[in-house]
Amino acid sequence: MVDKSDRTRDPVLLDQLLTVRRGTAFWHRAVEALDDASLDGPTLLEGWTRRHLIAHVGYNARAIARLVLWANTDEEHPMYSSPEDRNREIEEGATMPARALRHLTDHAAVSLDVEWRDTPEDLWSYQVRTAQGRTVPLSETVWMRTREVWLHAVDLDNGALVSDIPEHVLERLLGDIVGMWAKRGTDPGLAIHVEGREDLGVLGSGADDPEATVRGDLPAVVSWVSGRGGARLTEGAEHTPPRWI
Repeated sequence: MVDKSDRTRDPVLLDQLLTVRRGTAFWHRAVEALDDASLDGPTLLEGWTRRHLIAHVGYNARAIARLVLWANTDEEHPMYSSPEDRNREIEEGATMPARALRHLTDHAAVSLDVEWRDTPEDLWSYQVRTAQGRTVPLSETVWMRTREVWLHAVDLDNGALVSDIPEHVLERLLGDIVGMWAKRGTDPGLAIHVEGREDLGVLGSGADDPEATVRGDLPAVVSWVSGRGGARLTEGAEHTPPRWI
């Protein structure tokens, strides 16, 4: 009998793998709910149709799988050869017949999951380089994919909501985005309040300026900080967040 279980026994990593697999299922349900004609419709991402987004998510799985291959072979396999090649790949993928496009996103996700499953315990700390030039342990690729599938399912704009994303994923997204602003020096100087979550504190650098406030529940705040609109905020929707990725 073939053992189909993960080779890692790290409970934290196993929980992260479970979250990304649930997010992948969430993404696939959102795609499957679209008929072929609807693939030409717009997304929440400016300039991209659903075809572009589905191609992107499929090719992203392949790109992350290259990082897993890098760790498992000790031979460098970058995510993309260049930003231009990445963009060209997405544009070309968006022209695929609907059946081929669906197969791309399904097959790439399965292949990536198999690569993760078969990675030995000691290789999860292997250092790889992301498309943004960050050097991270291989375990970070699980989070990279997690945010892709959960957020982009919402971006398809066919019923999935930020509030459908698990709370612990939203919490990490919020921390990552605000932390990235601080690291890049692009913090907008706002005080960000998450209603009902005093444990998260006041985020952002504007805590001493009550006139510069963004406020809402966790899904609303994450939607705003990630550039997906502030319609559900209770305060501060007029502010524009910096880019984060």
